[in-house]
Amino acid sequence: MSAPATSAAPFLTTWFGILDSDDADRILDLISDDFSFSILFSTGGDAGTDFHGGRAEMEGYLAQREVGTRTHHLLTGSVVGRDELYLGEVRRAGVPEATFVASARLDDAGRVRHLLIGRSPAVLFT
Repeated sequence: MSAPATSAAPFLTTWFGILDSDDADRILDLISDDFSFSILFSTGGDAGTDFHGGRAEMEGYLAQREVGTRTHHLLTGSVVGRDELYLGEVRRAGVPEATFVASARLDDAGRVRHLLIGRSPAVLFT
């Protein structure tokens, strides 16, 4: 029996909610001036893409995404100080496609300073 999802990672819950919206560029308002990120995106097998960098690279990542095809769903999350951890599921048309983990370190103003995300379809938690 699985536990119900809770919003124990409020920043990342907001982040993925915006990312799933029609106006995903709004996440750029949530990043700090010294923002850095890496998103390791696997679709299976040995192939994977590492999107990484700062603000400009995040803008590029957003531009290449398929809008409206995938949604992110919280399975469990936690907060320790300025760090959030988020275990989630990516769904395509409501069907589980991959599991992902995300970690974020926030600055004193509550904006994300460092973001690390890994995604793989090899292990589904549902």
